[in-house]
Amino acid sequence: MTNGAATTTDLDAGLEAYRVELTGYCYRMLGSSFEAEDAVQDTMIRAWRSFEKFEGRSSLRSWLYRIATNVCLDMLTAGNKRARPMDLTESTPLARAALSPRPDSTWLEPMPDSRVLPTPADPAEAAVAKESVRLAFMAALQQLPAKQRAVLILREVLAWKASEVAELLGTSVASVNSALQRARATLAERQQPGADASVSDPLDEEQRKLLDRYVAAFEGYDMSALTALLHEDAVMTMPPFDLWLTGTEDITGFMTTLGAACSGSRLIPVEVNGLPGFAQYKPDPEAGGFTPWAVQVLEISDGRITGFHCFLDTARWFPLFGLPLRLEAEADQVEQRA
Repeated sequence: MTNGAATTTDLDAGLEAYRVELTGYCYRMLGSSFEAEDAVQDTMIRAWRSFEKFEGRSSLRSWLYRIATNVCLDMLTAGNKRARPMDLTESTPLARAALSPRPDSTWLEPMPDSRVLPTPADPAEAAVAKESVRLAFMAALQQLPAKQRAVLILREVLAWKASEVAELLGTSVASVNSALQRARATLAERQQPGADASVSDPLDEEQRKLLDRYVAAFEGYDMSALTALLHEDAVMTMPPFDLWLTGTEDITGFMTTLGAACSGSRLIPVEVNGLPGFAQYKPDPEAGGFTPWAVQVLEISDGRITGFHCFLDTARWFPLFGLPLRLEAEADQVEQRA
């Protein structure tokens, strides 16, 4: 596509071809699904309006990343850092568990893989991309100053050269290398819970069987079976509540007390943050059928579930994932999962 010669359709298609990877970049920068999509839309609008000024000295892709970076840096000037419950408070024993919500802007948000992960030909690139949107890595990114965050993502995740990053940020190669070194040191110092999650791409047979057993245990609300699948130090979180629990006893204890209404739930698989997940629908005692309750994200390591993260704002998450807002009681659950 050459400047001045592109038709409106050509330009639309040319910009749209980068939407998924730009959304992934903005999501890593901002930690918010909806802010990332807003940032990309703003990027597209700015690119459209200023395309006549694009002189082709860099690639269209580099130019779009420069615009997207500036949009994200502007959005991050307030210093907001998205977090997980374990980044903000100590683990709460079940005996003192209380459901205290915090504003939406507090939380690191889940994201469907399809919206942020392009399909590269190289399996190694695909694996790196998935690892870079997992909750633990996303939480670690939030600890970095905005420009260090951009440098780390561009260099380590997207494999840009230092000279390319320097040109994008309008700085020197030495400055880029220094920022990358500081970012790496910060991440090394602040090991995030869930950073040891190990999920094959695609899932191996052992992991698929583990998830099958998890679905059977959760839908059957069989706490003994669930305990056998959880690591003894497994973590459970439930944004927007800041409560988080550690250990099988407290997790299953919560599920049979404060979480008892989830008994009889149905699970539909989703691909979320490079990890296996499920859309949870719990029984609707008034209208019958099942109503949305949570998007679950599971972290797995050494054949056990180590993280069990439930995002409860279903009015936002289920449409984002393209999920129905209701399951009828007579629906064929096998067909729903197909």
